[in-house]
Amino acid sequence: MIKSIHIVSFSIPFPADYGGVIDVFYKIKSLHEAGVEITLHCFKYDRAEAIELKKYCKEVFYYDRKMKVFQLLNKLPFIVSSRTSNQLLSNLLKDQSPILFEGLHSCALINNKQLATRKKIVRSHNIEHDYYNQLAKIESNLLKRLYFRSEAKKLKQFEKIAMNSTSHILGISKKDSKYLQERYGKTVHVSAFHAYQSVSVPVQTKQFAFYHGNLGVGENNEAALFLVNRVFSKIDYSFVIAGNSPSEALIKACKGSENIKLKSNISSSEIEGLLSTAHINILPTFQSTGIKLKLLAALFNGNHCLVNHPMITGTGLESLVQTAETPEAFIEEIIRLQGIPTINSVSEREAVLKSFTNQVILDKLTELL
Repeated sequence: MIKSIHIVSFSIPFPADYGGVIDVFYKIKSLHEAGVEITLHCFKYDRAEAIELKKYCKEVFYYDRKMKVFQLLNKLPFIVSSRTSNQLLSNLLKDQSPILFEGLHSCALINNKQLATRKKIVRSHNIEHDYYNQLAKIESNLLKRLYFRSEAKKLKQFEKIAMNSTSHILGISKKDSKYLQERYGKTVHVSAFHAYQSVSVPVQTKQFAFYHGNLGVGENNEAALFLVNRVFSKIDYSFVIAGNSPSEALIKACKGSENIKLKSNISSSEIEGLLSTAHINILPTFQSTGIKLKLLAALFNGNHCLVNHPMITGTGLESLVQTAETPEAFIEEIIRLQGIPTINSVSEREAVLKSFTNQVILDKLTELL
């Protein structure tokens, strides 16, 4: 077991209330519980400094993210060029511990000559250029669409620099790991850390279907609008949508509907309560990169889980869900699942999800380190 590690995080990983920071936070917690000393480096821009992190880290450093328009002219992707810091380099050079870079976002220093002899690992949270190309396709604002396309092009180039400068790559899904291994080698599938340690399927549920996600993110907004306009509004069943920052289009689509409730900006505990009491968790996506933490949450703590193929393909979780692709197929499955009280086999979930527990994931990570 290693004694110490530097972790460079793209944001402040507390509270752990959305995909990327959930993985970072529970990774930190698991490493701490295993006796590893952690020096955490966080880029600060939209979250407050978190006292909670001091429970698990030897030191926590914060660096202001450079959110200036001129950063868009940099040859590096904006998500990378805005996360640069000379002080970060100085702090990394204080010892010889391995460095874990969380996402391409945090990799501005990865090919710095002063770090050439260090063991460096990149955690890939997404195939970022694919993700940004998908954001461009669903973006209606012309300037934002141009930004996403430009960022995607830069990210594809920067991916080569970052991945060729690292000792190991941690792929978050089997699909992403296969892509990274084929191009760069040295890739290991290490799934996302999370809050759940055992399967807890509800004994009783309420007759409603639930969708949740950060609704301010384009892909989640697209999925929610798809569900409201083409599925939920076409069937006599109760539906709940929850998440932060819903768009005006989504608010308008839900307004006046008797069977659809939109709950915005509610707490993580409220979302967990809805997830565990819903008869069906419905989680479509139209972007197939990475692994969605909300999918793991639904499988560890929820009843029926209905998704489309982009949500599940390449995750290793395919056997645990029901799938639909078209609005008509979603409606058909909702009607069918209404009459099935609980999932057929808790033991099957436990068997499959065993390899997604934090201890198994931690063992893979520490073996590399």
